[in-house]
Amino acid sequence: MTTELAYKSLKELSELIREKKLSPVELLENQIKRIEERNPSINAFVFTDFEGARKNAKQMEKDILDGNYQGPLHGIPVAIKDLFDFKPGWPTTFGGIELFKDNIADHYCMFAERVENAGANLVGKTNSPVLGFRGVTDNPLFGPTRNPFDLRKNSGGSSGGSGAAVADGLLALAEGTDAGGSIRIPAAWCGVYGFKASFGRAPFVTRPNAFTTGNIFIHEGTITRTVEDAAIALNLITGIDHRDPFSVSDKLDYLSALGQPLKGMKIAYSPNLDVYPVDPEVASVVDSAVRLFEQAGATVEVVSLGLKRTHKELSDLWCRLVSISSVGFIEGLKEDGLDILKDHPDALPPEVVHWAEDVKRLGVYDLIKDQQMRTEVYDAIQNVFNNYDLLVTPTVASLPVDNSDDRNTVGPRSINGEEVDPLIGWCMTYFTNYSGHPSASIPAGLSSTNLPVGMQIIGNRFADLDVIKASAAFEKLKPWHDTYKIVENRKLEVLK
Repeated sequence: MTTELAYKSLKELSELIREKKLSPVELLENQIKRIEERNPSINAFVFTDFEGARKNAKQMEKDILDGNYQGPLHGIPVAIKDLFDFKPGWPTTFGGIELFKDNIADHYCMFAERVENAGANLVGKTNSPVLGFRGVTDNPLFGPTRNPFDLRKNSGGSSGGSGAAVADGLLALAEGTDAGGSIRIPAAWCGVYGFKASFGRAPFVTRPNAFTTGNIFIHEGTITRTVEDAAIALNLITGIDHRDPFSVSDKLDYLSALGQPLKGMKIAYSPNLDVYPVDPEVASVVDSAVRLFEQAGATVEVVSLGLKRTHKELSDLWCRLVSISSVGFIEGLKEDGLDILKDHPDALPPEVVHWAEDVKRLGVYDLIKDQQMRTEVYDAIQNVFNNYDLLVTPTVASLPVDNSDDRNTVGPRSINGEEVDPLIGWCMTYFTNYSGHPSASIPAGLSSTNLPVGMQIIGNRFADLDVIKASAAFEKLKPWHDTYKIVENRKLEVLK
């Protein structure tokens, strides 16, 4: 039964549970067995609470038998990310910082709170890089998360553990958070569907600084294998929370966009977002995939955004904006008596330290200039929507990279002979963290070496349903479920 249930959708599993053809206990035991068998080879989970989940599953089974079915997440195993993502009593290492291996959370993050309230069974936490500060997943404490399609390769990041777990059939739904593409990058490299809603739709509750998600827009979101599963989960994690000052009040039904026609929609296609060098295999797969929208009745036109900055200027901007939050974290530790940079100089990767020190030297006018540069990107994207309904791009400009043996894997340093920033400069995702537009990565196809390629679908501000509608139409035209046979048939070897 392990394989049979592993690749069923969240929707299919929830229907079996609702109809009492499958119990939460049976499903959990099936997935525990699969995690125990397969996780050692990919390193997606870094913490599991199987005993707590078993206790929950028994209660969930009793509730269903008593007629108290809570909805589509009732009894579904789900994971959260090991970054700024919390469940009381569970460890949180902020992305594999060894100093925090025994650090225990005393509160919930929004995603964990909402999915548990909807009946989900949280089973553990997934791997991410230190402070989420790169587009791959590797860290000093846990090491890299390996790509289920090729164990030599990285899963992408920073929600790489979640992306790999969903692709490997360990879960149907996992949490992703996204400050620069951290949902969409692993979705692209692991061949799954990652959705980041418009900023404000999925609350992100942070303390002591409730406004930190505005330094650069940080999002909660979903990683699934189907568009419908994402819509189910988004209906449950979106909606106002007054603890988040950016949370918006209107509530969407993401399921309502499924099956809606694309006829008459105008789609802008940017093969390189003006400034990125793109790997020829990535470009070829996405060039072909975007044309499928025409079969659904949409028009597709190649556009230029009119950006004047180089990709290096824009990726450096991202590093500075994200590092403002990193500095807040580091200084907060100092106030609590832990001077991590002074007393534990090797605890953080050198890239995190470099950018944290760089940001400390900035003046107020530097910060203003950075937000002005961010505004340029916002205007460039928003101007596209004066004439088009959607903007489509590759998700990332490269295929998955090899894992390093030093627990400090980074992305490519050059593409097509052009130097790029290995932390984030190959990721065509962080533009919508500047702007807040809804965006998703959908599997566009495979490379010549059977590695996944993602296509990014961007919608107008708060037009999340347009992204879901287009995603569902594409999934119908080019379903990708058979690609998971590659994953299922891989050797379960544990690489050093």
